[in-house]
Amino acid sequence: MISRQPYAPTPHSYVPNTTLSATINLDEEVKLAETRAERDLQESLAELFSIIVTIDELEKAFLKDAIPEAEYTEICERSLKQYKSLLADETVARAFGGLEEFKAQWDLEVPRATERIRVGMPATAVTASSGPATASTAAAANTNGALIVEATQDFITFLDALKLGLLSKDQLHPLLTYVIQSVNKVTDRDFENRGKIVQWLITLNQMKATEELSEEQARELEMDINAAYQGFKNLLS
Repeated sequence: MISRQPYAPTPHSYVPNTTLSATINLDEEVKLAETRAERDLQESLAELFSIIVTIDELEKAFLKDAIPEAEYTEICERSLKQYKSLLADETVARAFGGLEEFKAQWDLEVPRATERIRVGMPATAVTASSGPATASTAAAANTNGALIVEATQDFITFLDALKLGLLSKDQLHPLLTYVIQSVNKVTDRDFENRGKIVQWLITLNQMKATEELSEEQARELEMDINAAYQGFKNLLS
């Protein structure tokens, strides 16, 4: 009877490499990066991973009413700013590739974060209450006058920027963000053409930093924001 060995026999030609095993120190820290630049890049990618996951969890909490609107808005705006700031570095952006590629690489299932990053602003800035687009004179009078002036100035500043020929994303997106933020400080009610501000913010957010609007897009944008400005004034009249 032939006895079975508990493991496969070692070929006679095989000679174990004792030198390799002897040089491995299990207590020694494994370096994932050889240079400072590599280490900084890995840290930036890790931060992006963390921000994406954080935004997804934040969106879940907001949908469940588990977090106050003000706190949600603050955290979401800060997270989106950090996300954009990290990707402003060309080296990081190149290694990141794109949100879909990054998600696939790290097997990330974050549908809510994906939508929020696509939009580029908190849900509280996108939506307004569904009440009628009217407001009484008394209600308007009770609104902080300084906030109305600020919103009006932001509308005018944005429209002036278009007239001056500023057409790139990195020039227009911040100015239009100021518009929606200042408008939301004045009222949480919907008004005619408010949605056009949001749609243009999404359009600009999806452009590359230095990418520019065409002349036709710029004219359309100017008409839409003028219409939204008129709707905002009508709400307060």
